[in-house]
Amino acid sequence: MPNEQQRVFLFLQGPITPFFKLIADNLEKRNHRVLRINLCFGDWLFWRRGGATNYRGKLQNWRAFISDFLDKEQVSDLILLGEQREYHKIAITEAKTRNIQVVATDFGYLRPDWITFELNGMSAESLFPKDPEQIIALAKQSPEPDLSHRFHDSFLTQAFWDITYHLSSVILQPLYPFYRSHQIYHPILVYLGTGWHLLKTRINTQKTHALIERLHKNRTPYFLFPLQMQNDFQIRVYSQYPNLESAIDEVMRSFADNAPGNTLLVIKVHPLDPYLINWQGYCLNLAKKLSLADRILFVDGGSLKSLLENSQGVITINSTVGIWTLLVGKPLKSLGSAIYNIAGLIQPTSLDEFWQKPILPNIVLRDAFIRALAGTIQLRGVYYQKTGLTAAVSEASERLDKNLINQPLKAI
Repeated sequence: MPNEQQRVFLFLQGPITPFFKLIADNLEKRNHRVLRINLCFGDWLFWRRGGATNYRGKLQNWRAFISDFLDKEQVSDLILLGEQREYHKIAITEAKTRNIQVVATDFGYLRPDWITFELNGMSAESLFPKDPEQIIALAKQSPEPDLSHRFHDSFLTQAFWDITYHLSSVILQPLYPFYRSHQIYHPILVYLGTGWHLLKTRINTQKTHALIERLHKNRTPYFLFPLQMQNDFQIRVYSQYPNLESAIDEVMRSFADNAPGNTLLVIKVHPLDPYLINWQGYCLNLAKKLSLADRILFVDGGSLKSLLENSQGVITINSTVGIWTLLVGKPLKSLGSAIYNIAGLIQPTSLDEFWQKPILPNIVLRDAFIRALAGTIQLRGVYYQKTGLTAAVSEASERLDKNLINQPLKAI
């Protein structure tokens, strides 16, 4: 193991942004070694600096390759996004047998302008404490977070970089002939579907706003069920559901059997869903079978904050919408593994009981949870806009350099 003055950081696949490259630049300035393994052309495109090795072998040979690489290069830290990607799962297993520190990143739990940066992984893999007393103690060591919207990200930059990464990897696949993506759908289908969905949502903006305003004006009691993405590892790995359809079935059947007759179930589609499955048609057809046609409201677009604030409670598998639900102080039922699955924050009873008696979160614990979260495993910043990206890179580099991942912000 290298000494504390010089550690060896290995970057695998990360966010489709210069985030990893810029962190690498900073770490080298602090006299650390920085390495990278490119698995596809998109990886190469967003690195384009020294220290890179191109892996062009088969997945079945990856374990032997990464094991030898970790030993030969004396890697001390492994940095990646998506701990459940097949290449990453294997690399993490081999890293842990060698006592190599694993750091995972992704969009922040406290979106929109935060980035997750934590040991081990997200959701069920997270090392963030579940015990309320530990959370409160951690919060006392952390500064009060500023949750105001400080950095604005660029969706156009995100879309451009994402398309560039995936399409270049498809077109230049012969350079990495055996690479297997973790994605469920072909990227071209995703881009076409997402583009059409965004266009349709924009066209229907006024109609959607009117629908939500009418719902609130009539003071109709409702529960909110925001849908997640079918291809999200939060569904594929960190829940008991094989797909999103099975989760929808469970929620709607439970609502039909147990919810008070005067309540509605508002189902909101994810704004970036590629709509390769017609979720509105699926939900409304199931509603007819369950005799719920007049009690299901499907929403595509509109203000999520407004829907949260006026709801009786929220049902989610493990979306970050759960944290927004806690921030507005509404009852929350989680159906999968989530960072916020903590006694005192989420509904302790079954889904069937939730409809009848939703329980409010403990506000003292909620505030401690948010404070501890922001002070330990969140970076302030964004991936796709220069000012916010610079801020996130600076803090990430500092945490890595001083080996203070998951430590309270005051320790830096």
